[in-house]
Amino acid sequence: MRFLLLNQTFHPDVMATGQHLADLALGLVARGHQVTVVTSRRAYDHPETLFPKTETWRGVRIVRIGSTGFGKGARWRRAADFASFLASCSFRLAVLPRHDAVVALTSPPLISFLGAWLTRLRGGRFFYWVMDFNPDEAIAAGWLRKDSLAARCLELLSRFSLEHSAKIVALDRFMRDRITAKGIATEKIAVLPPGSQDDQVRFDPAGREAFRRSHGLEGKFVIMYSGNHSPCHPLDTLMAAADKMKEDGSLAFCFVGGGSEFSRVKHWAEQGGYRNVVCVPYQPLNQLAASLSAADAHLVVMGDPFVGLVHPCKIYNILAVGAPVLYIGPRPSHITEILGAEPSTAATAPAPSAATGAGGFVWASARHGDIDSVVGGIKLLREASASAPRKAPEFLTSEFSREALLPRLISTLEA
Repeated sequence: MRFLLLNQTFHPDVMATGQHLADLALGLVARGHQVTVVTSRRAYDHPETLFPKTETWRGVRIVRIGSTGFGKGARWRRAADFASFLASCSFRLAVLPRHDAVVALTSPPLISFLGAWLTRLRGGRFFYWVMDFNPDEAIAAGWLRKDSLAARCLELLSRFSLEHSAKIVALDRFMRDRITAKGIATEKIAVLPPGSQDDQVRFDPAGREAFRRSHGLEGKFVIMYSGNHSPCHPLDTLMAAADKMKEDGSLAFCFVGGGSEFSRVKHWAEQGGYRNVVCVPYQPLNQLAASLSAADAHLVVMGDPFVGLVHPCKIYNILAVGAPVLYIGPRPSHITEILGAEPSTAATAPAPSAATGAGGFVWASARHGDIDSVVGGIKLLREASASAPRKAPEFLTSEFSREALLPRLISTLEA
């Protein structure tokens, strides 16, 4: 079969959606399919960086298209970059040959509409891989008013994508429920998390020490937030907890990644004179195991309105390095489910709460705004991790590894 994959990021970009799409592309090539990817020339977090216009990478044909590179400093800049990418993408798709199947992700928002419309015009099957759910996410984040003309138009485009999909891939049951609430039949949706990157991410003792040395973290208990810094993952409660613990020289808070909120976090750390806060840009995939292994505890943050709209992909690689987790967010959620919270008590559990989840995995939780619970959770994890070995839980391999999930995804596309 001839597959066309659509997304704003792809190899060698470090964004998570591009990495997951690269895994799929290589998996399809290994199955004997012809794969073409249409993506952006600009690096997602560094738009001044340009990749080659075309290349063949491990059997995957990559077509990269131009767009503006205003960056993320303001909403109009992001909107202009998205719009120019979608316009360029439309022109490029018009001259590409017909493909048997088109798979679209969700960066930029509603690129899926182009994929659905392309198959409607030319034939073939359209698959919608929902990494985040828009325009609902934009409305929840306050970027769009629900009753605005823009929101209503984007909702029509979203419904077109959903209704004209041969199959929709949702990342968790909460996302599936958001989709079925739009009137989409449950049997049309496959629930498949993206999973961990098995061959790249595992506990790396040597890499851990090297990362800690290079960033002045030796001898400290390191609490790390690694990933996209965005309004969907509000960090204010964590930052307030760091402020409360700023005099504890044995602790370090490490923020790794990028996104629209990363510069705000850096500014906060610099202006506040925090000696125990380190900000590090996104790490390339071949350094990801080292940076994740450097943490003694990882933060996973989910904004209250965003359950089912975005998916906490970072949890799988965190599980792979065996680090304890502090979750800040609502309950229930995908995080509380996979870490082993009892549904009957999750909504009423006192905070801070600590638990030993499935497979002996140590984690704690707190809600947004409860600074004392975050401070208490960090202390609980520090005590618990002193005697807990760094080992990936067994359920990761069977349920949430790429080795387990990628063949299921490919089978869904081939069926």
